[in-house]
Amino acid sequence: MYTILLVDDDPTIVNDNKTYFDSKGYDVVCAYTAENAEKIILSNALDCVILDVDLPDMSGFALCEKIRAKTGLPIVFLSGYTEEENRVRGLSIGGDDYVCKPYSLKELELRVQARIRSGRAAEPPKTLTYGPLSICPSSCSAIYETHSVDFSSYEFDVLYFLARHPNQIFTPEQIYDSVWKAPINKGQKSLQVIMGRIRRKLYAICPDHDYIQTKRYKGYLFVPDRK
Repeated sequence: MYTILLVDDDPTIVNDNKTYFDSKGYDVVCAYTAENAEKIILSNALDCVILDVDLPDMSGFALCEKIRAKTGLPIVFLSGYTEEENRVRGLSIGGDDYVCKPYSLKELELRVQARIRSGRAAEPPKTLTYGPLSICPSSCSAIYETHSVDFSSYEFDVLYFLARHPNQIFTPEQIYDSVWKAPINKGQKSLQVIMGRIRRKLYAICPDHDYIQTKRYKGYLFVPDRK
C-alpha cells in the first residue's frame, strides 16, 4: 500500500486522518511543522503529501514551492481557506489538488489515490538493471543480489537520472535543471548532501563497487559494475 505524509498543526485533524488511513492499510507519517515535514520528505520514500496551508513556521504554499522545486511528489492541500484565490494559488504553485475543510475522509482518500495513480501514469519509469544491481522506481529502492535499500524521493530522483545515463558526467547545474527543472541557485550544498546519502546507502548493499563517482571540477556520474 501507499505511504503518505500528513502535515497539519492541529493534532485532532492529524489523529483523525491517521486513524482513517491506517484503517485502510496506508503507511502514515505525521508532521506538525513545515520544517519537520521537509526533513521527512528528504529522508523517506513517500507516495503523497497531504498538506495544510496554515502551519506555524511556514505557509503550506511556501513549503509546496520548496518541495516542487525538487520532486514531482504528489501534493494535496487540505485547508480551511475556501476562497477561490487560495485554491487557484495552491494549484498554480504546483499542488495537485485542493480539498477544503470540512471534508469527507473517503473523498480525501479517493483524491489521494487519484493523484498517486495519475502521477505514476504520467511517466511510467522502468526498472534499470546493471549486472547484480536493480534500481526500482516503483518502490524508490535499489536491490543488489539479495540486499535492498530504500531512498527518499529526492535521493531516488537523482540516482535514477544518473543511472539512465551511465558513464556520462553531469555538472550540479545540469542535474538540477534535468531532475528538478529548477536553477541550482544556492542548492549545490544540498546536492552534495544528497549525493553523500545515495553513496552511503549503495555502499551498505554493495561495498565492492562505487556506483556514484565524482570527477573533480566536472560533476557526477553513474558507473555500472562490470560483473
